[in-house]
Amino acid sequence: MPSICFYFQVHQPFRLRRYSVFDADSNYFDDHKNAMICRKVAEKCYLPANQCVFDLIKRHDGRFRVSYALTGVVLDQFEAYTPDVIDSFRRLAETGCVEFLCETYHHSLAFLYSRQEFVDQVALHRQKVEDLFGNVGTTFRNTELIYNNELADAAHQLGFKAVIAEGADHILGYRSPDYVYRPPATPIHVLLKNYRLSDDIAFRFSNRGWSEWPLTVEKFSRWVNQVHGNGYTVNLFMDYETLGEHQWKDTGIFDFFYHLPDEILRHPHNSFRTPSEVAEMHEPVGEFDAPHLISWADTERDLSAWLGNAMQSNALKELYALESAVKAKGDDDLLNDWRRLQTSDHFYYMCTKYFADGDVHKYFNPYESPYDSYINFMNVLDNLASRTK
Repeated sequence: MPSICFYFQVHQPFRLRRYSVFDADSNYFDDHKNAMICRKVAEKCYLPANQCVFDLIKRHDGRFRVSYALTGVVLDQFEAYTPDVIDSFRRLAETGCVEFLCETYHHSLAFLYSRQEFVDQVALHRQKVEDLFGNVGTTFRNTELIYNNELADAAHQLGFKAVIAEGADHILGYRSPDYVYRPPATPIHVLLKNYRLSDDIAFRFSNRGWSEWPLTVEKFSRWVNQVHGNGYTVNLFMDYETLGEHQWKDTGIFDFFYHLPDEILRHPHNSFRTPSEVAEMHEPVGEFDAPHLISWADTERDLSAWLGNAMQSNALKELYALESAVKAKGDDDLLNDWRRLQTSDHFYYMCTKYFADGDVHKYFNPYESPYDSYINFMNVLDNLASRTK
């Protein structure tokens, strides 16, 4: 029977305040909104979800195991606005049943624009997680699961044993995402998201128009058990905010999550594993050859959510063009502001490809339009550039 590998992404950006071309204040971030959103999501998701995971670990005597990737910017906000969330993650770490994955500190696209900045942010994140939880996993996940063969090699060079990627159909072909793979020329294990089963929970759980609604633990467990004989691990990768924020409590999401391990573990050969445990237990069965960049975003599984138009490309180019000047200045506040501007959400807000359709891109966009987001960001960037001189 296969293992279940739960990985949750935990992230909130530092949102920018409204910033006009005439503004000269170097306080770029909306502290009030960031604090309000962090506290709201903590009450709806992080605290009850962490309590649920803790109860499941105790209920199943450590057989229930999960992993998290907490970005550095969300950890900064937890420390500032909701320290009880940090305490609840510490309590989970102390169980020994939780793995913390490593990524770029600022949830950035640095791998695409500056390899040195990428390396520096990974080191910062590693240190932050170790300082807070004493638990540094050997698995790496890049921002938004942006991945190619080159990223796998970079993760290997940084000492990671495993890397997470999207189980993209155009690369897998007829093969299953429920095995462990390897890149063509790098001795690192690649764990692939089973996006169908992951998205059944993350996106379709409360959709009454879905042919499989309502999703019950018995039905989902049956789908998992069907993997037997055609895979070792069912990798369920999703945003943690699925629990209580994207799928509200009244949808039954917490009840589903709490009772799912009972049904999965009813079969004596089933188990829950962390990514590092999966990588240690199973050798790769073949190559996952990704010469071109992929991600876990949208149906295209590409980078168009962040690099799909001229505004996004220009903003990113201008941002990373300041790297040398920012770092030469030797100003920690300036460097921190520049890094917070690298968070991928700022460029996601500039996405135009689905704006007219009012889909998820618009739902998570705090601006009236992508163009409004671009203008606001560039006004901030112009002021930051002036501080380097």
